[in-house]
Amino acid sequence: MEDLILWSRAQFALTAIYHWLFVPLTLGLGIIIGIMETMYYKTKKEEWKTITKFWMRLFGVNFAIGVATGLILEFQFGTNWSNYSWFVGDIFGAPLAIEGIMAFFLEATFIAIMFFGWNKVSRGFHLASTWLTVFGASISALWILIANAWMQFPIGMTFNPDTVRNEMTDFWAVALSPIAINKFFHTVTSCWVVGSAACIGVSAWFLLKNRHIEMAKKSIKIAAPIGILGIALTIYTGDGSAYQVAQKQPMKLAAMEGLYRGQTKAPLVVVGVLKPKEEIKKDYNKPLYAEIKIPYVLSFLGYRDINAFVPGVNDILEGGYPTPNGVKPLSAKEKMESGAKAVNALGEYRKAKKDGNMQKAEMSLKTLNDNYANFGYGFIKDESELVPNVSLTFYAFRFMVIVGSFFALLFMFMAYLNFKKKPYENYKLLNWICIICVPLAYMVSQSGWIVAEMGRQPWVIQDLMPTSAAISAINTSSVITTFIIFCVLFSVLLIAELSIMFKQIKKGF
Repeated sequence: MEDLILWSRAQFALTAIYHWLFVPLTLGLGIIIGIMETMYYKTKKEEWKTITKFWMRLFGVNFAIGVATGLILEFQFGTNWSNYSWFVGDIFGAPLAIEGIMAFFLEATFIAIMFFGWNKVSRGFHLASTWLTVFGASISALWILIANAWMQFPIGMTFNPDTVRNEMTDFWAVALSPIAINKFFHTVTSCWVVGSAACIGVSAWFLLKNRHIEMAKKSIKIAAPIGILGIALTIYTGDGSAYQVAQKQPMKLAAMEGLYRGQTKAPLVVVGVLKPKEEIKKDYNKPLYAEIKIPYVLSFLGYRDINAFVPGVNDILEGGYPTPNGVKPLSAKEKMESGAKAVNALGEYRKAKKDGNMQKAEMSLKTLNDNYANFGYGFIKDESELVPNVSLTFYAFRFMVIVGSFFALLFMFMAYLNFKKKPYENYKLLNWICIICVPLAYMVSQSGWIVAEMGRQPWVIQDLMPTSAAISAINTSSVITTFIIFCVLFSVLLIAELSIMFKQIKKGF
């Protein structure tokens, strides 16, 4: 069973990681292409049309493979995670269905005009088609992120004990969840950063090769401001996300900070080195070998109060720590007992209903409803399962923040050179840094998802369903086989995409 869980998680992680290699460039480069074509529409200068077409070719290759990997990713909910799909399919399936009906068909309709309609439709209609394709890609991301946000904070539903399914009761609560709104803007604007980094990196390569100098400069002049705007909005929405995590997923926040014992006036760790688990157990108050901290910041980010208490891993397991509303949380053991009552009550309810004992069925249903908030804890065997991979979450979060801050400086410097009308091509070291920053941008983007998803383990649906209860009853060997197939297939697709894109870049404008 443990092998099946491990391999099912590994396969989903594999497909998600590969898929996310393509999505950020689609969302980020799309907005840049839209602005470039707008410049062509306004100025009627052919050079802007040439620039737009070049970046559009790279966009198209990336877009096609992103769609292919995304389809495989979604099919896994039915193959590897059928219990999950049964339990919450009525809710989780709705945003995905809307994404397919609304966004996918919007993209499919206008992307053909975007690529093949240059000489067949008016310049205005072609510009509108480009922006509608970009808009469709963003709307596609919106509905997928709404579905993901619901897994982090399940609301707007009731549990039907007769079907053992959760049913949506408030669509707008699901769609307008504060976590969903923050997650959408944080994710999409971070993709602008990736797209800007890629655009600047490729342009820097042209500058180093002394080719297409003017075209490369114009590309940087568009990409750098978009990068600045993207990183600014990413930081702003990241602050909102941190606040929501503190309210809804305190264990994730504790893992992000490597915090085992809670503190009032808690500082934010800027840089630190975590001790091994065995060393941490000797003194939970000092889990780091060394660190650089900013006083009070974690309390303020999490609770908008510099004096607030931020619980650590052990506080959350032990329960009873102070909260802003004065309600002391249950311990992990108490939640597990409550969850076990809910699971047992569900079984008793269904048996009583089948036997026609309505009085016992009503009593069991009341017990189930009273304890349903902790339903998922009934499947947890040991409270240590409730602690995510702290070191991975801790370092991924730091990498995301530190390298992301570096991108802010890079984009501002590139914009400064543009403002001062200084030639980019004279800064060879800077151009090499811009090229290196292309893979770094992808690593930052992937780190964000590591924090979001690894930080909430063991939950597939926060507090309602752990990973162990969500998987399909299939042979582990089948999952291993498909894992290998996907690994090979996606690697081939990635190599093919890079090969095509590198050829297009070498071909030039």
